[in-house]
Amino acid sequence: MDFERLGTPARPTFGLDTFGDLERGEDGRQIGHPEAIRQVVAEAVLAEEVGLDYFGIGEHHRPDFAVSSPDVVLAAIAGKTERIRLGTGVTVLSSDDPVRVYERFARRPTGCRPGSASGVRRSRWSARRRTRCLWCWP
Repeated sequence: MDFERLGTPARPTFGLDTFGDLERGEDGRQIGHPEAIRQVVAEAVLAEEVGLDYFGIGEHHRPDFAVSSPDVVLAAIAGKTERIRLGTGVTVLSSDDPVRVYERFARRPTGCRPGSASGVRRSRWSARRRTRCLWCWP
């Protein structure tokens, strides 16, 4: 495995993580979950546009965070991006079946280069209709 693609001292990789925090809108009210998720998708698209290498989404089950199912939001992001690597920042195994979590995040699409997955985060996900696999470094 080529660990240099994860970053080197000469060329570090940069990324962001989020839980989809519910922020306050211009009117001072807390935004709703649908708007927060739309903002997370827009942030990931912008992160790719400015050249970041990774965007992670954490799972949280509190009313002040919008993302309780990161794989669904990652699917939306995968449909709007091409290069950025996606993954989970937090996966709460105590509220899910560990086998299903593995199946959602570890299954790689056909045509993926063997040995191309990251050795640090093994939770990359790829949408079926995506032309490039997120497991593979472009």
